[in-house]
Amino acid sequence: MAESAESAESAEKAVPAEVVAGTTVDHLTATYQAHYRSLLGLAALLLDDTASCEDVVQEAFIRVHSARNRVRDREKTLAYLRQTVVNLSRSALRRRILGLKLLSKPMPDMASAEEGAYDQLERDDLIKAMRGLQRRQREVLVLRYFADMTESQVAETLGISLGSVKAYGSRGIAALRVAMEAAQS
Repeated sequence: MAESAESAESAEKAVPAEVVAGTTVDHLTATYQAHYRSLLGLAALLLDDTASCEDVVQEAFIRVHSARNRVRDREKTLAYLRQTVVNLSRSALRRRILGLKLLSKPMPDMASAEEGAYDQLERDDLIKAMRGLQRRQREVLVLRYFADMTESQVAETLGISLGSVKAYGSRGIAALRVAMEAAQS
């Protein structure tokens, strides 16, 4: 047994220190500095914003740094960094997609009961004010603003001139304004 323990110790001594120690901090730092831009470009191809790309590349360096003893071949340090950038980018995208799926759907824009009652009162006041207008003024305003017709379409529909449409519309709006102000006071 003593011989097997001695042969195991001599086998460990025969292995180069570089392989046992893994990638050194200096080598990892030099690789990171030399290839930072290319790693950032790789992340940019996978992600959509610069801040996330920088975060991913920085996180990749931290993870490879903490696991540098597992990187046996110093020549593969860049490959480990690249693979870590790709994996972290995938994870970031997965988190975003999951976050979007889990977001609660926004509530529809619904007025409160109080706002609905106030709107109903305003509509009632508007209808009363519209009924108080002259027939032609009411027709022009309804066709122009509620039916969304142009002035020329209103003129053609009512069989009156374009100038008459403008005059009836202007007078009708002025009369509505007065009636609505009186109803609210």
